[in-house]
Amino acid sequence: MRISGGLRGVMTLMAGLVVLLSGCGTALPDYRYRLTVEVETPEGLRTGSSVIEVSTAIAGKYSIPTPGHVSARAWGEAVAVDLGKRGVLFGLLRSDENIDWAAGVMFGFAPDVPMPRDADGKFDSAAYFRDRYMAMLENRRLIVLPERFKSSEGLARPMLVRFRDITDPKTVERVDPDDLAASFGEGVKLRRVTVQLTDDPVTKGIKKRLGWLGEYPEPSLDPSHSPSDWSLPATLHHGDFLIGKPQ
Repeated sequence: MRISGGLRGVMTLMAGLVVLLSGCGTALPDYRYRLTVEVETPEGLRTGSSVIEVSTAIAGKYSIPTPGHVSARAWGEAVAVDLGKRGVLFGLLRSDENIDWAAGVMFGFAPDVPMPRDADGKFDSAAYFRDRYMAMLENRRLIVLPERFKSSEGLARPMLVRFRDITDPKTVERVDPDDLAASFGEGVKLRRVTVQLTDDPVTKGIKKRLGWLGEYPEPSLDPSHSPSDWSLPATLHHGDFLIGKPQ
């Protein structure tokens, strides 16, 4: 079931309250990464990128109900790759399998670390996630995202879409990453999608392309859809393209 941006925010807030009430939560440093999509065309290589920020917290070992749980929230915007007269390819803040993909993709590739033990010799999950998180911050290498869904962490590429009419959100169409030519013409194909930690500021500007994006990302691209409508315009939300950080 598709969770709206508003409900997603409420769930994140509730998770945060649980951490605070337990008195054992750990707020970790925010970090930013650059998501880049490269496309080969007959006119040459076309590239788009977006810098996304992530806020993360780890529940302590005495937290209720999920000790050691990692909660994360991403802020930023989708990648736009301008293909000229062929149109614009968008790499969203979600993947096909995971609506919160953008918040967890970097942590999913964090280097593994030794399993820490508590005073009683038991596995300390909160300490493990904290150590793995810090190892992630030290790992600045460029990561090429895998082509396919990989494990329960959803380490896949972002969902790719385009619009038949970029001024009309209801004309959104899914783009097959293995067959960009079907959407953009012969000779167009995806070269690679990468992520890398960065100190650059969060990217802004997608509203110049998508003037219909609202300040609040909860609505679907077709807010008038029926409850039984599971089409792409009905199930994609503004928050898949843009999530603004609260002031």
